[in-house]
Amino acid sequence: MEVSETIESVREFVKAARSEGKRIGLVPTMGALHIGHTSLIEAAVKQCGFVVVSIFVNPTQFGPGEDFENYPRPVEADLEICRKLGTDVVFMPKPEVMYAGENLTWVKVEKLTKSLCGRNRPEHFRGVTTVCTKLFNIIGPDAAYFGQKDAQQSIVIKKMVADLDMPLEIVVCPTVREPDGLAVSSRNKYLTDKQRKEATCLYESLQKCRKMIDAGTRDAQEIIREMRGILSRPTSAKIDYVSIVDTETLRDVDDIKGKVLAAVAVKIGDARLIDNIVIDLSEQ
Repeated sequence: MEVSETIESVREFVKAARSEGKRIGLVPTMGALHIGHTSLIEAAVKQCGFVVVSIFVNPTQFGPGEDFENYPRPVEADLEICRKLGTDVVFMPKPEVMYAGENLTWVKVEKLTKSLCGRNRPEHFRGVTTVCTKLFNIIGPDAAYFGQKDAQQSIVIKKMVADLDMPLEIVVCPTVREPDGLAVSSRNKYLTDKQRKEATCLYESLQKCRKMIDAGTRDAQEIIREMRGILSRPTSAKIDYVSIVDTETLRDVDDIKGKVLAAVAVKIGDARLIDNIVIDLSEQ
């Protein structure tokens, strides 16, 4: 496994692999790798002949007062995980490599970034789409791998790739969960033992949503009220949003029909946690 810190060197590694006819896979991460990330790397290794994992804590997607400085950076552990999983190159650029000088060019996807996490994090997705565009331009992958847990991010990236005619496939892999249902996240490390137990309320609320829809409830606001009741139980929980939206437009729905995304964001202690499920009535 190679480790690259420069754009020039990672491009040389990719160029050599492509000259051998290999399919290039990219797994963009901010490090602090967990089993959610490993599922993405495993999928990339299975489907591609050459896999690049990027590890870059992107400063432009953090807002004021967010956890950029304290975001975990266990570099050696991350490299060992990548090595064991069969990664070919780990791209670990420094911020001055990715943002040389004042950055005046940004990639912005409209409408889809206004709801859910975009409501209270207005610059977040501009940072995500810009850094992903840069990574796609640097690596030139045939496929890039993202997790369903970050559903809005995946939908936004897919739309960006389609609108800008980027020649790659976006592969979205299922959310990986702990045995009690909590979605695996780097930010789970911020939770105390008590908060970790309380955090299961996110998945519990989503399961309540699914059960109500399965039982025939179609009023989105009625379902959201029940979900909020579950999320309000822990004393340490502060709800950011509880939404049921169309999976293509990400607009709130009043009546459940077709395919919808139920999504929640809750701050528990110092950790802002997100989770979601997709419910497709056309399959029922």
